[in-house]
Formats: sequence, structure tokens, C-alpha cells
Amino acid sequence: MRPCQIVKLLPPLAAALLVAACQSKTPAPSAGSAALPTMERVALGANACWFKAGDPAFKAYRLAPELNSFSGRPRILVVHRQSPEARPLLVVQAEGSPARLDAFGPLMGEPVGTRIATDVKRWAAGGKGC
Repeated sequence: MRPCQIVKLLPPLAAALLVAACQSKTPAPSAGSAALPTMERVALGANACWFKAGDPAFKAYRLAPELNSFSGRPRILVVHRQSPEARPLLVVQAEGSPARLDAFGPLMGEPVGTRIATDVKRWAAGGKGC
């Protein structure tokens, strides 16, 4: 092959390699496992089971969802009922696809912390109910 012929082959060859490199061998995660849908399920569960149901463990608190996050980490906060502007007592956030959950704050160190972790995991996985 002459050098001129090789140069003509480079653009199509490079394009083919680029397309092949971009194709994924593993299936993409479902849209329901991404951070936002996961946190939407968690927020609905927390609101229904902890707050609307009148759970005594959460009577002094209120839910502050922050699902429209520009940081890519939608989250919910649990704050004091009487001073919602104060530092949150619980933050539950998700990031990525599939979602990686994180829960932290003073409530996680209280006896209710184990229950919070169990509830959040169940709702994140698509479970319903309290």
C-alpha cells in the first residue's frame, strides 16, 4: 500500500474504533435505580410512614425534601419542627446510577437510627409500607 492509500483509510478506521470503544458490554442501570427516582421513593415513604402516620419517634421533627439538586445528590432532611432553618438532624442522600445512598446526622446515633437505616433501604429498593 502506498502512503496515500493509508491516509485515506485512517478516518473511517478511527471512526469505527471510536464507536466500538463507546459501546458498553454491560447493560445500563434502569432509570428507577438512579439517584432521583430512588430518593423520590424514600421521600414518599418517609413522609407517609414517619410524619403523616403520626409516628411518635418523629413527632418533634418535619421533613424537608431537596430533590431538585443541581449537585446530582437529591436528598431529604429531617429538621426540628419548630426551627426548620436549624441544622438538619438527618440527611439521606443518593448519588449516581445505580444510586449510592448515604444517611448521616445526629438521629443516626439515636436508638431510632437502626430503624431509619432499615426503612430507607427498603424504600430505596422499591419496598412499600411502614
